[in-house]
Amino acid sequence: MAKKSAIENNNRKARLVKKFSARRKRLLDIANNEKNSMEERFEARLKLSVTPRNSAAGRVRNRCEVTGRPRAYYRKFKMSRIALRELGNKGLIPGLVKSSW
Repeated sequence: MAKKSAIENNNRKARLVKKFSARRKRLLDIANNEKNSMEERFEARLKLSVTPRNSAAGRVRNRCEVTGRPRAYYRKFKMSRIALRELGNKGLIPGLVKSSW
């Protein structure tokens, strides 16, 4: 089980990403559009730099929904390999079959 503080930190970052996503997208579109003047683009970059760093989507870490483990994460199931194996062996994940031959 991961530390509660690490899980909460990640959840806080996810909330910030959701809150600032529209603003960041708008500013990035202005800053990356070469049809705009250099002054407009520079001003958009300055406004973008004022937004919180943790509102960037790249700062959110994929974590297991069950244990909070940050590594060996399966996106399809939103859980780590360990939790996936445990729940799969118990038959709690629909459509998942343990292979044997």
